[in-house]
This record gives sequence, C-alpha cells and structure tokens, in this order.
Amino acid sequence: MSSSTDGVTLNVSDGTTMSAYVARPKSGTPTAGMLVFQEAFGVNAYMRDVTDRFAALGFLGIAPELFHRTGPGFEGSYTDFGAVRPHMAALSTDGLNADIDAAYNWLRGQGVDAPRIGAVGFCMGGRVAYMANARVQLGAAISFYGGGIVPDLLPLAQAQRAPILMFWGGLDEHIPPEQYRAVADALTAAKATHEQVVFSQADHGFFCDARASYNEIASRQATALVNAFLDVYGLL
Repeated sequence: MSSSTDGVTLNVSDGTTMSAYVARPKSGTPTAGMLVFQEAFGVNAYMRDVTDRFAALGFLGIAPELFHRTGPGFEGSYTDFGAVRPHMAALSTDGLNADIDAAYNWLRGQGVDAPRIGAVGFCMGGRVAYMANARVQLGAAISFYGGGIVPDLLPLAQAQRAPILMFWGGLDEHIPPEQYRAVADALTAAKATHEQVVFSQADHGFFCDARASYNEIASRQATALVNAFLDVYGLL
C-alpha cells in the first residue's frame, strides 16, 4: 500500500499555529493514526519518509513541526548541530504539551478512535513520544533514543497510559547506560507496560539512513519489532 501526502495548519492552544506533514494511505480508509515526532533537524525528508512508511501500513500519519515558534519550516543539516541549538533551547514542556494536543486532536477530528492512535518519535521526538503517552490516550507509543528524559521527566513514568517500546544505542554517548537504565527502572517501578531494546553496536540516530550513524542491521530489527509491537496491541 503506497501513500498520498499533504500538509495541514493546526491551531495550538497558546495562540500559535503549527504546520504539519500528513501522509494518508493511497487507497482505502486509514485504519489507525500515528503521531510522528521529529528529530532535532526538523520535519525533513527523512521524517516525511518515516511518516509515509506508516501511511503505507494503513495509518493516517501526522508529523507536526515542533520548532514552529522559532523556525517554521526549519530543516537542519545533520552536520551542523549549531543551527539546531537555538530551536532546541526554546522548547518548553508547556509548549510541547500544547503541540501534542493539537496534533492528537486533529487525528481525533479525522475520526480516529483514541485506542487506534500511536506515537513514535526519534531523538528529541523520542522524548516527546514518551511525554505524549503520559498526556493523551494512545494505543501504543514508541521512542527511539529519546534524550532528555532523565532526570526531569522520570516522574512521567507513573503516568504512562499505553504500552511503550523504547530503543537505545549501546554506543550512544549522548544517552549513557545509566540514563536509559534509569528510565527502565522508573517504568518498572511504576508497573508500566514497557519494552526496552538496546542494540549493542548502534549509535545515536541508528534508524536514520540519512545520518552517518545509520546502522542497517539495527534498523531492520527495529522495524520488525515496531511492526510486531503495533500488531500485538491492535494498531496494525
């Protein structure tokens, strides 16, 4: 199943507007919805491709531009993190929660039932997927190498609503083992349903084939695990 794409503009509760990339199954009615939360480099070609992949599985996918307050349309280079820093520094928990709400409510407005909505995020978006799972009713959440959860967002482990699948890179110097173990321990203590997968030979950003850190073996395994996870919890 291929996909068709377009864009939408969402009204956010803080009075701002946020553009979002939308991908739909090319034929048939979407069977579920997927919130796709960006890396720090914007809703770029890679993030649009990820959203398209979910649409090809039957999802109505939406990738909101989380930098809409400081850099609407921003697409950064993977070799120039300096250009990303001002946008990252301007993010706030309240703002991200408002963005989560806007994208989620748009999916609900398209007729997608709450238990049929999933969230997936990468890098900073992995943190946002974890935040979303504590804020709105989802059927499943997936976080790829979500940095910044420790220490401030660890209390959200108590609020996780749906099963969450989390991926980490064993070679990731940005998120050392003590951090992802702290996340796993907090979720276990909260009795949250979670799965933790560490790819020993993978670095940060291993899933992105546009980055130097891309790891094909880890990416292929992660894809299979994501599909199985979504299938088990009724989204596929």
